[in-house]
Amino acid sequence: MTAGERVLAAARALVGVRFRPHGRDPAFGLDCVGLVLVALAHAGARIAVPRGHALACGVLPPGAVPPGMCACAGGADGDVLLLRVSAAQLHLAIRAGDGIVHADALARRVVERRGALPWPVEAAWCWTP
Repeated sequence: MTAGERVLAAARALVGVRFRPHGRDPAFGLDCVGLVLVALAHAGARIAVPRGHALACGVLPPGAVPPGMCACAGGADGDVLLLRVSAAQLHLAIRAGDGIVHADALARRVVERRGALPWPVEAAWCWTP
């Protein structure tokens, strides 16, 4: 199994976990950053959990991209996508075939969404162990 497939499998295992702003523990809930961090950790990445983030302010804070992540096109399973929801809001998701796994605030849980991406991709990274 490739690193990307491991990340995607870990993300899919989190589908159904409730949404919680700034959530970093699946037992209590996850937001988009928490989903990515937990999926990467479960896939074997050694990463530090940031205390806060500014995705809702439309900027990616310095140091927000974990070590071991490399810029990529964002089309492979398990790639981490930075999506532009609005001028003032960014969102993280994990590529899953023709869709994404993400923490959906409206659905109040982690979901897998098939089909075209609902927002433009600002950047993408893949984990390289």
